[in-house]
Amino acid sequence: MNIYEKLTEVQNELKAPKSRYNSFGKYNYRSCEDILEAVKPLLKSKKLAMTVKDEVYSVDGRFYIMAVVTVFDCESEEKITTTAYAREDSEKKGMDGSQITGSSSSYARKYALNGMFAIDDTKDADSWNTHGKDKSSEKKEEQKEQKVDYATDEQIGKINCMCNANPEFKEALTNALKKYGVNNVVQLTKEQAEELIERLKNPKR
Repeated sequence: MNIYEKLTEVQNELKAPKSRYNSFGKYNYRSCEDILEAVKPLLKSKKLAMTVKDEVYSVDGRFYIMAVVTVFDCESEEKITTTAYAREDSEKKGMDGSQITGSSSSYARKYALNGMFAIDDTKDADSWNTHGKDKSSEKKEEQKEQKVDYATDEQIGKINCMCNANPEFKEALTNALKKYGVNNVVQLTKEQAEELIERLKNPKR
Protein backbone atom coordinates (compact mmCIF):
# COMPACT_ATOMS: atom_id res chain seq x y z
CA MET A 1 0.00 0.00 0.00
CA ASN A 2 1.11 3.54 -0.64
CA ILE A 3 0.86 6.26 1.99
CA TYR A 4 -2.55 7.47 0.78
CA GLU A 5 -4.05 3.99 1.03
CA LYS A 6 -2.61 3.60 4.53
CA LEU A 7 -3.90 7.00 5.58
CA THR A 8 -7.37 6.15 4.26
CA GLU A 9 -7.42 3.03 6.42
CA VAL A 10 -6.37 5.05 9.46
CA GLN A 11 -9.11 7.61 8.76
CA ASN A 12 -11.73 4.86 8.48
CA GLU A 13 -10.60 3.07 11.66
CA LEU A 14 -10.03 6.12 13.84
CA LYS A 15 -12.47 6.67 16.71
CA ALA A 16 -11.73 9.79 18.74
CA PRO A 17 -14.50 10.33 21.32
CA LYS A 18 -15.47 13.75 22.65
CA SER A 19 -14.29 13.08 26.17
CA ARG A 20 -13.89 16.70 27.33
CA TYR A 21 -16.65 18.90 28.73
CA ASN A 22 -16.78 22.68 28.64
CA SER A 23 -18.84 23.78 31.65
CA PHE A 24 -19.02 27.40 30.43
CA GLY A 25 -20.59 26.53 27.07
CA LYS A 26 -22.12 23.23 28.28
CA TYR A 27 -20.89 21.05 25.42
CA ASN A 28 -18.66 18.03 24.88
CA TYR A 29 -15.64 18.25 22.61
CA ARG A 30 -12.52 16.30 21.64
CA SER A 31 -9.10 17.74 22.34
CA CYS A 32 -5.80 17.45 20.52
CA GLU A 33 -4.71 14.92 23.16
CA ASP A 34 -7.82 12.78 22.53
CA ILE A 35 -7.00 12.55 18.83
CA LEU A 36 -3.31 11.78 19.44
CA GLU A 37 -4.14 9.04 21.95
CA ALA A 38 -6.57 7.40 19.53
CA VAL A 39 -4.44 7.65 16.38
CA LYS A 40 -1.01 6.54 17.65
CA PRO A 41 -1.80 2.77 17.74
CA LEU A 42 -3.31 2.96 14.24
CA LEU A 43 -0.25 4.72 12.84
CA LYS A 44 2.01 2.10 14.37
CA SER A 45 -0.02 -0.75 12.88
CA LYS A 46 0.29 0.79 9.38
CA LYS A 47 4.03 1.52 9.79
CA LEU A 48 3.42 5.25 9.71
CA ALA A 49 5.12 7.91 11.82
CA MET A 50 3.88 11.40 12.64
CA THR A 51 5.37 14.71 13.74
CA VAL A 52 3.47 17.71 15.11
CA LYS A 53 5.14 21.11 15.38
CA ASP A 54 4.29 24.80 15.68
CA GLU A 55 5.50 27.88 13.83
CA VAL A 56 4.79 31.42 15.05
CA TYR A 57 3.93 34.41 12.84
CA SER A 58 3.56 38.03 13.89
CA VAL A 59 1.06 40.20 12.01
CA ASP A 60 0.54 43.82 13.09
CA GLY A 61 1.58 43.02 16.65
CA ARG A 62 -0.64 39.93 16.98
CA PHE A 63 0.76 36.41 17.08
CA TYR A 64 -0.54 33.47 15.08
CA ILE A 65 0.33 29.84 15.68
CA MET A 66 0.62 27.59 12.62
CA ALA A 67 0.46 23.90 13.52
CA VAL A 68 2.10 21.53 11.04
CA VAL A 69 1.20 17.82 11.07
CA THR A 70 3.26 15.48 8.88
CA VAL A 71 2.67 11.75 8.44
CA PHE A 72 5.59 9.67 7.12
CA ASP A 73 5.47 6.21 5.56
CA CYS A 74 8.29 4.25 7.21
CA GLU A 75 8.43 1.86 4.24
CA SER A 76 8.33 4.20 1.23
CA GLU A 77 9.51 7.47 2.90
CA GLU A 78 6.51 9.27 1.39
CA LYS A 79 4.92 12.01 3.48
CA ILE A 80 1.71 14.06 3.73
CA THR A 81 1.44 17.42 5.51
CA THR A 82 -1.51 19.50 6.74
CA THR A 83 -1.57 22.85 8.53
CA ALA A 84 -3.98 24.91 10.62
CA TYR A 85 -3.83 28.33 12.29
CA ALA A 86 -4.92 29.91 15.55
CA ARG A 87 -4.54 33.50 16.71
CA GLU A 88 -3.36 34.21 20.23
CA ASP A 89 -5.79 36.23 22.34
CA SER A 90 -4.30 39.49 23.57
CA GLU A 91 -5.49 38.48 27.03
CA LYS A 92 -7.55 35.70 28.57
CA LYS A 93 -9.01 35.72 32.05
CA GLY A 94 -7.05 33.54 34.46
CA MET A 95 -4.21 32.82 32.00
CA ASP A 96 -0.66 34.11 31.75
CA GLY A 97 1.22 34.55 28.46
CA SER A 98 2.57 31.00 28.27
CA GLN A 99 -0.88 29.53 28.96
CA ILE A 100 -2.43 31.65 26.20
CA THR A 101 0.22 30.43 23.75
CA GLY A 102 -0.32 26.83 24.87
CA SER A 103 -4.08 27.13 24.39
CA SER A 104 -3.66 28.52 20.86
CA SER A 105 -1.14 25.80 20.03
CA SER A 106 -3.52 23.05 21.18
CA TYR A 107 -6.34 24.55 19.12
CA ALA A 108 -4.22 24.83 15.96
CA ARG A 109 -2.82 21.30 16.40
CA LYS A 110 -6.30 19.89 16.86
CA TYR A 111 -7.53 21.31 13.56
CA ALA A 112 -4.39 20.29 11.70
CA LEU A 113 -5.02 16.75 12.97
CA ASN A 114 -8.67 17.06 11.92
CA GLY A 115 -7.53 17.90 8.40
CA MET A 116 -5.10 15.00 8.29
CA PHE A 117 -7.51 12.37 9.60
CA ALA A 118 -10.77 13.70 8.08
CA ILE A 119 -12.40 14.54 11.42
CA ASP A 120 -15.32 16.96 11.09
CA ASP A 121 -15.61 19.27 14.10
CA THR A 122 -17.12 22.23 12.27
CA LYS A 123 -20.42 21.86 14.15
CA ASP A 124 -18.74 21.83 17.56
CA ALA A 125 -19.19 24.86 19.78
CA ASP A 126 -15.40 25.16 20.10
CA SER A 127 -14.83 25.28 16.35
CA TRP A 128 -13.79 28.91 16.27
CA ASN A 129 -11.69 28.94 19.45
CA THR A 130 -14.06 30.84 21.77
CA HIS A 131 -13.64 28.81 24.99
CA GLY A 132 -15.01 30.91 27.83
CA LYS A 133 -14.94 34.15 25.82
CA ASP A 134 -18.03 36.35 25.92
CA LYS A 135 -19.24 38.59 23.13
CA SER A 136 -18.33 41.81 24.95
CA SER A 137 -14.66 40.82 25.22
CA GLU A 138 -14.65 39.88 21.53
CA LYS A 139 -16.02 43.34 20.63
CA LYS A 140 -13.38 45.05 22.76
CA GLU A 141 -10.65 43.13 20.96
CA GLU A 142 -12.12 44.03 17.59
CA GLN A 143 -12.23 47.71 18.55
CA LYS A 144 -8.54 47.58 19.39
CA GLU A 145 -7.73 46.21 15.96
CA GLN A 146 -9.02 48.83 13.58
CA LYS A 147 -5.70 49.37 11.79
CA VAL A 148 -6.16 46.57 9.27
CA ASP A 149 -9.26 44.42 8.85
CA TYR A 150 -7.50 41.04 8.77
CA ALA A 151 -9.16 37.75 7.87
CA THR A 152 -11.22 36.27 10.69
CA ASP A 153 -10.43 32.96 12.40
CA GLU A 154 -13.51 31.55 10.66
CA GLN A 155 -12.25 32.56 7.22
CA ILE A 156 -8.78 31.17 7.95
CA GLY A 157 -10.37 27.94 9.18
CA LYS A 158 -12.49 27.62 6.03
CA ILE A 159 -9.48 28.14 3.76
CA ASN A 160 -7.47 25.56 5.70
CA CYS A 161 -10.27 22.99 5.60
CA MET A 162 -10.86 23.49 1.87
CA CYS A 163 -7.16 23.19 1.01
CA ASN A 164 -6.67 20.14 3.23
CA ALA A 165 -9.73 18.44 1.70
CA ASN A 166 -8.59 19.07 -1.88
CA PRO A 167 -4.79 19.14 -2.54
CA GLU A 168 -5.43 20.86 -5.90
CA PHE A 169 -6.59 23.97 -4.00
CA LYS A 170 -3.11 24.45 -2.52
CA GLU A 171 -1.84 25.74 -5.87
CA ALA A 172 -4.70 28.25 -5.96
CA LEU A 173 -3.79 29.32 -2.42
CA THR A 174 -0.13 29.79 -3.38
CA ASN A 175 -1.12 31.89 -6.40
CA ALA A 176 -3.49 33.99 -4.28
CA LEU A 177 -0.81 34.72 -1.68
CA LYS A 178 1.53 35.86 -4.47
CA LYS A 179 -1.23 38.02 -5.97
CA TYR A 180 -1.89 39.77 -2.67
CA GLY A 181 1.80 40.11 -1.85
CA VAL A 182 1.68 38.17 1.43
CA ASN A 183 3.52 35.11 2.70
CA ASN A 184 0.82 33.54 4.81
CA VAL A 185 -2.96 33.20 4.91
CA VAL A 186 -3.15 35.01 8.27
CA GLN A 187 -1.89 38.17 6.52
CA LEU A 188 -4.91 38.32 4.19
CA THR A 189 -7.57 40.96 4.76
CA LYS A 190 -11.20 39.95 5.24
CA GLU A 191 -12.00 41.02 1.69
CA GLN A 192 -9.08 39.06 0.22
CA ALA A 193 -9.94 35.97 2.27
CA GLU A 194 -13.58 36.08 1.14
CA GLU A 195 -12.50 36.46 -2.48
CA LEU A 196 -10.19 33.44 -2.09
CA ILE A 197 -12.95 31.34 -0.49
CA GLU A 198 -15.30 32.12 -3.40
CA ARG A 199 -12.55 31.25 -5.87
CA LEU A 200 -11.99 27.88 -4.17
CA LYS A 201 -15.74 27.20 -4.19
CA ASN A 202 -15.93 28.02 -7.91
CA PRO A 203 -12.50 27.15 -9.37
CA LYS A 204 -13.69 27.51 -12.99
CA ARG A 205 -14.72 31.14 -12.57
